[in-house]
Parts: sequence; structure tokens; C-alpha cells
Amino acid sequence: MDGLMRDPAARFLPYGRQAIDEADIAAVAAVLRSPYLTTGPAVGAFESALAETLDVPYAVSCANGTAALHLACLALGLGPGDAAIVPSITFVATANAARMTGAEIVFADVDPDSGLMGRGDFVAALARAEAAGLRVRAVFPVHLAGQCCAMREIAEIARECGIAIVEDACHALGGGYDPGGTVPVGSCHESDLTVFSFHPVKNVATGEGGAVATRDPALAGRLARLRSHGLVREPDLFQRAEMGFDPNGVANPWYYEMPEIGWNYRLSDIQAALGTSQLGKLGQFVAERSRLAALYDAALVPLAGAVVPIARNATCRSAWHLYAVLIDFAGLGLSRAALMRRLREGGVGTQVHYIPVHRQPYYRERYGSAELPGADRYYARTLSLPLFVGMTGREVEHVAATLAEAIGELAE
Repeated sequence: MDGLMRDPAARFLPYGRQAIDEADIAAVAAVLRSPYLTTGPAVGAFESALAETLDVPYAVSCANGTAALHLACLALGLGPGDAAIVPSITFVATANAARMTGAEIVFADVDPDSGLMGRGDFVAALARAEAAGLRVRAVFPVHLAGQCCAMREIAEIARECGIAIVEDACHALGGGYDPGGTVPVGSCHESDLTVFSFHPVKNVATGEGGAVATRDPALAGRLARLRSHGLVREPDLFQRAEMGFDPNGVANPWYYEMPEIGWNYRLSDIQAALGTSQLGKLGQFVAERSRLAALYDAALVPLAGAVVPIARNATCRSAWHLYAVLIDFAGLGLSRAALMRRLREGGVGTQVHYIPVHRQPYYRERYGSAELPGADRYYARTLSLPLFVGMTGREVEHVAATLAEAIGELAE
């Protein structure tokens, strides 16, 4: 127990946190001194920088990752009578966003060692949807922990079935897929839309914030309208000419219309300025996370009998949002809760990503108790260790040593 006590001179290591420098602070301060705090030029600048980073024509920013998921569902026109396939290992927002449109959810299983939905998992979910008489309109591959799903395989099936593809890339900004990771996540070469989050623990932070990327101009326009109450201000879109134009046919400068209901999901200029500054360091951030992950790989080798990193997708260049490991808690006779408490005493914060969404009370009540053994197996063993820009190699070693000591103390 004594060895686990935190060194008073050492800092507590959360599982994730933002990396903010003076350039970020200056960018935000510049907006605070400007005439615009929201709906100003910083938002457009951020969207342009993000689209360039992703190698995609359109990036539409919004309030957070959940709003981005909801907007993606709305832009596709999901609603009652439709169904969406979502892997069970994800944050609840992936499924909730589709449910908020009235669509039903079909949960897919995942690989028990990586947490990723694969081709077979997608096919099995489609079969269950068909058996239940559901019309699947969309699938949401989730790039968990920074690793990419097998996008080409999933896309091939989805295209054959006329199913829209929304990549949940909230963990994967800066990653890539295909051999060598040459295709940027978010380029939408294998999807209709890709969703991102800029929460402080993500690779790029805006405080709160999100975005949806697409190659489709019609979807981009719809996303932009829906994030701002559904309003249109373009004269060529006005339906009420007698209200929108003066007797000479000139558009009235105050006029707008709401052809459909939308939401206030806008990103502020303050957040956008921070995001643009952070985007300029994305490559540096991902490289540093990758370096720390390699240090973890080496530091955990002595624990290979008890702790292993999650399985890696060889066709993916990971964005390293999380460093997740698998621990055979049942086999070791070890309580995950007890281990997390012991690690915290040693200055090490951990988290579990994620509780299978199909096990949540809301979804159990609506759909019953689905059997997804891969998701349950992954959840039973996973634990996310600290990984963030600014960690040192000595801190990685401290996490590994504290983990080894705690397992040695607590395992039966």
C-alpha cells in the first residue's frame, strides 16, 4: 500500500486533458478584443482550416460532438420508420442522436480485442434488422480510441444496400486508414458524413465543439441551415416573394425564412479561434501521442500475462485519442473498481470506454436484452490509462509501475 501513495511533488495524471499554450491564449484573446464573439469570421476560418486538414470540401462546425451527430442524422433525413446500425461500444450519443430523430437503433457487435465493428458484425446486424422488419437507412462506424474501422469493407456492403455511412470520428482526428494510413479520417472517401468532437480530452480542443465533414454540397448546405434554427437568408431560396422582396424585386435586407425547424447548434468565434490555433499543432499532437503509446507498449511488456494493449488495426494510422488496455479481471480475481481506486491513490486516473450501449436501461427497455458477446467481452476487460500531450516518459513509467504494483497487491 505504501508504494501506491502519491508522491506529493508529482502531479495527478488524468486519463486525458487538453494541451493549451500561449499561442492558443493569444488567439482567443484576439477574438475577445474583436467586434465578434459569435457568428463572425473566426468560425469560417476554422471551418476552412479543418476542411483543408481533412482534405474534404466542406466542414460545418457546431456546438459539440453530440450536436454534430444529431445534425448528421437530420441532414440525412432519418426519422420514424428508419433504423440505424450503431456498434454497442461507443458513447451513448452515437445511438441517441439517431433516436432523437425517431429512428430505431440496431446495435452491432464488435471485435472483443479492439472494440471496433467489423464487416461480419455489420452483416450480422443487418440480418437482425431484416428479421425484425426494420429498414436500415444509416450505419455509424465508430473509430474507437483513435483507431479506424475497416471502412472499405463496411462501405462496400453499405453502398450495395443503399445505406448512408456516418463515421463517428470523435476519437480519430489526425488518423488515417488504408495501408499506411494515407486516407485522412474525415476525407469522406468511404462515407457520406464524418463527425468530430473538440472536447478538451480530444486531439484538438475548442472547450466544447464539434463538426461534420462531407463531400456533398447539398448535405453541407442542409447542415449549415439546421445548426442555425433552419433559417435561410439566400434570396433564391425564399418561398414568400411578397414578403422577401420589395416592389422592385430587390431582397429585403432583414428578411429570412424558416422552411423547416432547426436548432441553435452554432460554434462561437471564441471557440473557433482556439480550434484554429490547435489545428495548426495537430500533427505535432498526434506524433507526441504516438511516441507516448510506444513508451507504454514497452513499459507494459513485463505485465504481458495480465495486461495487454487493445488489438491494433494494421491498416490504420491511429490518432491515439486513448491508450486502452485489456485486463483479465475475472481470471486474475481482480475488481476493476478496486484497481481504479488504488491507481488513483497512486496519482493515476483511469476510465472505462465504454459501457456497452445496448446494456443501458433505456435501450434494454426498448429492444430487450441483445446478445453481443464481443461488446460484453471487450467491456469486461478494458481500462484507459493516462495519455495526453505534455506527459513525460517518466510519467508513463510511473503509470506502468503503479499498475503492476496495484495488480500484484489486489489480484487473488
